[in-house]
Amino acid sequence: MSPGSLRADAERNRRQLLDAARAVFAARGLDAPLDDIARRARVGNATLYRRFPRRRDLVGAVFVEPLREVVATARAALADPDPWLAFAGHLRYLCELQARDRALAELLTARMSEVDELDDLRDVAFDCLTALIDRARQAGVIRAEVDHADVVLILMANAGLVERTAASAPDAWGRHLGYVLDGLRPPKTPAPPRQLADRLTGG
Repeated sequence: MSPGSLRADAERNRRQLLDAARAVFAARGLDAPLDDIARRARVGNATLYRRFPRRRDLVGAVFVEPLREVVATARAALADPDPWLAFAGHLRYLCELQARDRALAELLTARMSEVDELDDLRDVAFDCLTALIDRARQAGVIRAEVDHADVVLILMANAGLVERTAASAPDAWGRHLGYVLDGLRPPKTPAPPRQLADRLTGG
């Protein structure tokens, strides 16, 4: 076999491994067995470990581009002149991403990747999210007390909902998010005075 053919085979194996890893990680998360990835790619385990000696090498190769896309989407949201549509639309995008890609959900909310470029991209994505929250709050389109930590909790809750309903109601997250977004809006009427609430409850 010529050197050119060997290089072509190596590149084909690499592409098959990356495509298989993307699918397996999306379905099963970052801790998915590497043997399953090799099997799906139709290569031997030795080929996988020769190309990607450590799990984090494979994770880095697979997820740099998807996380760059998350950052680009966040920056596009910041360019939207409507603070509410920008914030709500980006939050929906992140929740939908969690619904279709378990590994990305983990990278965004639950764990560091041990890959510097991925962690840097995640930091940029969350800086953009914080800017969207701050702008929406300053515009008065979300409650004054909502901050970055609240939205991270929403994403963590959505990840749990997605996992529990994936088989029986895979679109349930969208209905739930609608209620969450309504709850983030400022109340349409002011809360009753504290003294009135105390009297009504005997406080």
